[in-house]
Amino acid sequence: MQINSDLSQRVVIDSNELPWLPSPMAGVERRMLDRVAAESGRATSLVRYAPETSFPMHGHPRGEEILVLSGTFSDDSGDYPAGSYLRNPPGSQHAPFSTEGCVLFVKLDQFAPLDGEEVRMNTRQARWMPGLVAGLSVMPLHEFESEHSALVRWAPGTIFNRHRHWGGEEILVLEGVFQDEYGSYPAGTWLRSPHLSEHKPFSTEGCMIYVKTGHLG
Repeated sequence: MQINSDLSQRVVIDSNELPWLPSPMAGVERRMLDRVAAESGRATSLVRYAPETSFPMHGHPRGEEILVLSGTFSDDSGDYPAGSYLRNPPGSQHAPFSTEGCVLFVKLDQFAPLDGEEVRMNTRQARWMPGLVAGLSVMPLHEFESEHSALVRWAPGTIFNRHRHWGGEEILVLEGVFQDEYGSYPAGTWLRSPHLSEHKPFSTEGCMIYVKTGHLG
């Protein structure tokens, strides 16, 4: 199975328009954004757990990154409400479940080989830092070598400088509407821009995005 597997191509998907597809476990469904195999290897997805759903113990050969979008996600290490950011390093394993149900943004098998950091972060309690232009606030999530992940909050009317993405850029719009010269992207939109792409982003009404750069070289 190949879904948006060519990292040299720009991709824009309104995930709200994608169907929820069943996973191998009853009660767990997915909206697939990119994927290189049916049930193994690199994958980026939205994942929905129905209430009282569990997944069996399994490992992550090249790591797992999770942003909890709604509900509460749980595993052997604890309970993680909406706003939680998790990184399970290469070689880790767990048996996830959700008592009340949840929706997750999940990236599988995409860690750099030497990136072994485990992260458990509640972004609803973490500190926002000033961005590079007025109206922009940044919450760093993780960085390793050229890869940087963050939440970025745009006040209404914020305009950023035209810039180039060394190693590419990936965005999930979490709230509001994110924009650039190529279009407008409401909450739920996933964008992937390749190595050396460039744009001039802005937000007329304001927004919050998850953004990762430097990982698509």
